[in-house]
Amino acid sequence: MIMKHPPLLRRVLLAALATGLTVGLAGAAEPRTPIGIIFDTDLGNDVDDVLALGILNAFQERGECRLLAVTTTKDHELVAPFIDAINTFYGHGDIPIGVCHSGVTPGDSRMLHLAEQRDGGQLRFPHDLMSGKQAPPAVEVLRKALAGARDGGVVIVQVGFSTNLAALLESPADAISPLSGSDLIKAKVPYISIMAGDFTNKNYREYNITNDIPAAKKLASAWPTPIIWSGFEVGLQVATPHVSIERDYAYIAHHPLPEAYYLYQPPPHDRPAWDLTAALYAVRPDRGYYALSATGHVTVADDGVTTFTPGDGQQRYLRLEGDQRTRVTETLMLLASEPPKAH
Repeated sequence: MIMKHPPLLRRVLLAALATGLTVGLAGAAEPRTPIGIIFDTDLGNDVDDVLALGILNAFQERGECRLLAVTTTKDHELVAPFIDAINTFYGHGDIPIGVCHSGVTPGDSRMLHLAEQRDGGQLRFPHDLMSGKQAPPAVEVLRKALAGARDGGVVIVQVGFSTNLAALLESPADAISPLSGSDLIKAKVPYISIMAGDFTNKNYREYNITNDIPAAKKLASAWPTPIIWSGFEVGLQVATPHVSIERDYAYIAHHPLPEAYYLYQPPPHDRPAWDLTAALYAVRPDRGYYALSATGHVTVADDGVTTFTPGDGQQRYLRLEGDQRTRVTETLMLLASEPPKAH
């Protein structure tokens, strides 16, 4: 499709048509500053992280967010290169990437080797970062991203373990910023959107929690700004339709998202969209995609079970009601498969 108007003007014109008003260029509203996003991920353990990174890149293409950094909690050498390959595919190859060396989930994954895949001697998905050993520590990247951002201008999306954010909380003032990690968070981060826990099954020990229980306990008890939890039960209700994976990416011969999906588990299957739900809320919290619980706080038990207690606190969890399941599924499918300008 040929777009006849620049994106901003096109949105203004569509809004004018919707309200029956005539809007001239002189009366156009100033564009909103896109929210900064930090994506903290255990990409490589499941394919939903890959799709979530894809929709965040799509949001950046749309001018709805600016991806400031990606940090990893899976300790494997190819995670950072594959993240760089995905970002570069979308034309965003300059996004900083930070790694941790926790020894958590160091196992290999077939999808990660897409970072090394070559066709005719050339990388199938070009990128610059060839090894996680070349990447800086995650906490350093987090502190730099926050220090360089406007106050209240960053939302963190955590879809892996709480390792990096717990370490950020405890980080002292340094050459990057005179603020401690906790004070940086208070100044820069109005809320975080995380995929973790389960708020319907009282005995369920969710994967992102149990792989670093001390860090999850620290995050739940000490994070100084609101936390929005997307529990295991939410992602189970929305899944990436396999027909989309099989058909919607055919605009290019090689695309990292469906190829990672096939390597993780070939269709036909509809993979739950756990991590995508947290990414969607982070960028579009006010679109009515989800219902929200009352405010309260989450407790992480020593065995990893999460419990929400309503009342005092500034934490909430997502719920799906009515037609929201259909809306969220369709939105995530369209965003993930949206062709980037680079292609």
